[in-house]
Amino acid sequence: MGVIAEDLLRPEAFPGRPPPRVELVETHLSWVFLTERAAFKVKKPVDFGFVDFRTVEARRRACDAEVVLNRRLAKDVYVGVVPVRRDAEGRLSFASGDEVVDWAVEMRRLPDAARADLLLARGALTGEQVDAVAERLAEFHWHARCDAETASFGAAEVIEANVAENFAQTRDDIGRYISAAEAAAIEQDHRGFLRDKGALLRARAQAGRVRDGHGDLRLEHLYLEDGGLQVIDCIEFNDRFRFGDVCADVAFLAMDLAEHGRVDLAERLLARYARAADDYDLYSVVDFYESYRAFVRAKISTFLARDEGAPAPLRLRAEAEARRHFLLALSSSRRALVAPVLVAVGGLIAAGKSTVSEAIANEMSAPIVDADRTRKHMLGVAETVHVNDASWKGAYDPAFTTHVYEEVLRRAGAVLASGRSAVIDASFRSRTMRGDARALAKAQGVPFVLVECRADLDVCRQRLVERAKTASVSDGRLEVFDDFCARFEAIDELAAAEHVVLDTTRPLTETLAILRPRVAAWPAGLVT
Repeated sequence: MGVIAEDLLRPEAFPGRPPPRVELVETHLSWVFLTERAAFKVKKPVDFGFVDFRTVEARRRACDAEVVLNRRLAKDVYVGVVPVRRDAEGRLSFASGDEVVDWAVEMRRLPDAARADLLLARGALTGEQVDAVAERLAEFHWHARCDAETASFGAAEVIEANVAENFAQTRDDIGRYISAAEAAAIEQDHRGFLRDKGALLRARAQAGRVRDGHGDLRLEHLYLEDGGLQVIDCIEFNDRFRFGDVCADVAFLAMDLAEHGRVDLAERLLARYARAADDYDLYSVVDFYESYRAFVRAKISTFLARDEGAPAPLRLRAEAEARRHFLLALSSSRRALVAPVLVAVGGLIAAGKSTVSEAIANEMSAPIVDADRTRKHMLGVAETVHVNDASWKGAYDPAFTTHVYEEVLRRAGAVLASGRSAVIDASFRSRTMRGDARALAKAQGVPFVLVECRADLDVCRQRLVERAKTASVSDGRLEVFDDFCARFEAIDELAAAEHVVLDTTRPLTETLAILRPRVAAWPAGLVT
């Protein structure tokens, strides 16, 4: 332990009443001193190439940037930048002394019990909390900086430079953790993706999907307290690790969930984010970014593992983490163990399609592509803005509806192409619409099941009356219900194996119990 750590572990080194206890958490870049209510982070004077903290001024700039950038997702956590002083006895202190020798970030200490990795470890991290995280991240990315400079970091050649650096910085150590063949396979996958997918990456940048994100989005940086979410410790020292495809951020957290054995929650995070951000095309790049992020985590662990100044137990833990993450980087490009399936959920207006779709998607950890949201995004209006055009007019003109279904199937196709299941929530009122969905499944080589939701017509009408009282994504309303019913083409063209009828007036648990045996490839569990 260095002089800095020894000095700042003294209770009298802290302002106000000396805390009863001070803890030290050490990373490859920082010493973090924890009291009961506060945290003080001091940058280490290290140089890893991608970060250079060797001068006091560099460390102060990083502290200033850390406070500003992290207030985006944790605005009341980051108190500010404070000096590290030398006191009259020659010891370092946050409390007294005239000579300023360094700088630190002061933070409000968040409760360990609210930290996401610890919640997960004790089985207390719920799917609903993961949904809330995904939706908050989608909102954060929507408001994040997006301009020509940020977009430039989404180019294949820029990402290639990061990838090349990863392999160069692990070249001497990686053989301690995985075989030469495994290391070569990872490098081949990463470089091959960037070689072949340049156009895809450019398209995402042009679509505004490359932004000033977080850069280090993992479970230990998420705190779920009192119904709120605080996300700390973004990358502040190098823009090229923070500017990037939004999928790189979400993939980091998904990778971390998978590394902790919860593939189900990892996939649920992706599914909920895709819908909240209207970004189903992320499935075309997510496997690469999960592998890339796993490799970065492995690399960082190798730095700590070979730090002779770090405590021996910390170095041993870092070695184990490096091996796990290298292996995870290798496995990210492999097909999932659970075979994908396309589930189409259709039926009359207010027949319960969305409720059933949500339940299916949650159990399968699969994304929902729904026609209502897709239509609103294509029109450029908010999801809950009602487009009350007359039946079969305007937004519901048959020609425009055809375009909506084409986009729905395109989005579902991007999901299926990644080896994952997809759920489509739409009326599927015509044989043509149903035939197109079935053709997509056949083209992707996956099973197809259409779940038809049914309810008594008077029940549907009453549901529409209740729906009108609240904000809703659906534009279905009582005034168009009878006309819609008259034009709905009975589902009689599908084989029994591809058609499941559910009475949605029954309890949801009963309808799901009926459905499970009928849906091919329904996962028995995605927890590893």
